[in-house]
Amino acid sequence: MNSFDIAQARVLADVKRERDAQDAIFGVQDLPDGTGGPLYECMANTVRQECDRAFEVGRGTFGDVFLEEVYEAMAETDPAKLRAELIQVVAVGVKWIEAIDRRAAE
Repeated sequence: MNSFDIAQARVLADVKRERDAQDAIFGVQDLPDGTGGPLYECMANTVRQECDRAFEVGRGTFGDVFLEEVYEAMAETDPAKLRAELIQVVAVGVKWIEAIDRRAAE
Protein backbone atom coordinates (compact mmCIF):
# COMPACT_ATOMS: atom_id res chain seq x y z
CA MET A 1 0.00 0.00 0.00
CA ASN A 2 1.51 3.38 -1.01
CA SER A 3 1.34 6.58 1.04
CA PHE A 4 -1.67 7.88 -0.92
CA ASP A 5 -3.62 4.68 -0.20
CA ILE A 6 -2.71 4.91 3.49
CA ALA A 7 -3.80 8.55 3.67
CA GLN A 8 -7.07 7.73 1.93
CA ALA A 9 -7.71 4.76 4.22
CA ARG A 10 -7.25 7.06 7.23
CA VAL A 11 -9.79 9.56 5.86
CA LEU A 12 -12.28 6.79 5.08
CA ALA A 13 -11.81 5.41 8.60
CA ASP A 14 -12.64 8.89 9.95
CA VAL A 15 -15.78 8.93 7.79
CA LYS A 16 -16.74 5.48 9.12
CA ARG A 17 -16.30 6.68 12.71
CA GLU A 18 -18.50 9.69 12.02
CA ARG A 19 -21.20 7.52 10.43
CA ASP A 20 -21.11 5.17 13.42
CA ALA A 21 -21.48 8.17 15.74
CA GLN A 22 -24.43 9.47 13.73
CA ASP A 23 -26.15 6.08 13.96
CA ALA A 24 -25.50 5.94 17.70
CA ILE A 25 -27.13 9.35 18.16
CA PHE A 26 -29.95 9.28 15.61
CA GLY A 27 -30.40 5.62 14.71
CA VAL A 28 -31.27 4.60 11.17
CA GLN A 29 -32.94 7.48 9.36
CA ASP A 30 -35.07 7.11 6.24
CA LEU A 31 -35.74 10.75 5.39
CA PRO A 32 -37.00 12.03 2.05
CA ASP A 33 -34.29 13.17 -0.37
CA GLY A 34 -35.56 16.75 -0.65
CA THR A 35 -33.90 17.25 -4.02
CA GLY A 36 -35.02 18.58 -7.37
CA GLY A 37 -37.03 21.59 -8.38
CA PRO A 38 -36.28 24.82 -10.18
CA LEU A 39 -34.34 26.45 -7.32
CA TYR A 40 -31.77 23.66 -7.08
CA GLU A 41 -31.56 23.38 -10.88
CA CYS A 42 -30.85 27.12 -11.09
CA MET A 43 -28.31 26.93 -8.26
CA ALA A 44 -26.58 23.95 -9.89
CA ASN A 45 -26.25 25.83 -13.18
CA THR A 46 -25.02 28.99 -11.45
CA VAL A 47 -22.47 27.21 -9.28
CA ARG A 48 -21.26 25.11 -12.24
CA GLN A 49 -20.69 28.28 -14.30
CA GLU A 50 -18.89 30.00 -11.41
CA CYS A 51 -16.69 26.94 -10.88
CA ASP A 52 -15.81 26.83 -14.58
CA ARG A 53 -14.99 30.56 -14.56
CA ALA A 54 -12.83 30.22 -11.46
CA PHE A 55 -10.73 27.50 -13.08
CA GLU A 56 -10.54 29.39 -16.39
CA VAL A 57 -8.82 32.31 -14.62
CA GLY A 58 -6.66 30.12 -12.41
CA ARG A 59 -8.42 30.62 -9.07
CA GLY A 60 -10.42 27.40 -8.78
CA THR A 61 -10.60 25.82 -5.34
CA PHE A 62 -11.77 22.64 -3.67
CA GLY A 63 -14.67 24.71 -2.34
CA ASP A 64 -15.73 25.55 -5.90
CA VAL A 65 -15.65 21.90 -6.98
CA PHE A 66 -17.36 20.69 -3.80
CA LEU A 67 -20.23 23.18 -4.11
CA GLU A 68 -20.67 22.30 -7.77
CA GLU A 69 -21.04 18.62 -6.86
CA VAL A 70 -23.37 19.39 -3.94
CA TYR A 71 -25.73 21.48 -6.05
CA GLU A 72 -25.67 18.96 -8.89
CA ALA A 73 -26.79 16.37 -6.33
CA MET A 74 -29.44 18.70 -4.93
CA ALA A 75 -30.86 19.28 -8.42
CA GLU A 76 -31.16 15.55 -9.19
CA THR A 77 -34.40 13.60 -8.66
CA ASP A 78 -33.62 10.28 -10.33
CA PRO A 79 -32.46 7.96 -7.49
CA ALA A 80 -29.67 6.30 -9.51
CA LYS A 81 -28.34 9.65 -10.76
CA LEU A 82 -28.67 11.16 -7.26
CA ARG A 83 -26.64 8.29 -5.84
CA ALA A 84 -23.94 8.85 -8.46
CA GLU A 85 -23.86 12.59 -7.69
CA LEU A 86 -23.61 11.91 -3.94
CA ILE A 87 -20.70 9.55 -4.56
CA GLN A 88 -19.01 12.42 -6.40
CA VAL A 89 -19.71 14.77 -3.45
CA VAL A 90 -18.17 12.32 -0.99
CA ALA A 91 -15.20 11.61 -3.28
CA VAL A 92 -14.41 15.32 -3.65
CA GLY A 93 -14.76 15.69 0.11
CA VAL A 94 -12.30 12.85 0.71
CA LYS A 95 -9.86 14.32 -1.83
CA TRP A 96 -10.14 17.72 -0.15
CA ILE A 97 -9.49 16.23 3.30
CA GLU A 98 -6.45 14.39 1.92
CA ALA A 99 -5.10 17.72 0.65
CA ILE A 100 -5.70 19.35 4.06
CA ASP A 101 -3.85 16.48 5.75
CA ARG A 102 -0.91 16.77 3.30
CA ARG A 103 -0.62 20.49 4.00
CA ALA A 104 -0.73 19.84 7.75
CA ALA A 105 2.10 17.30 7.40
CA GLU A 106 4.41 19.78 5.65
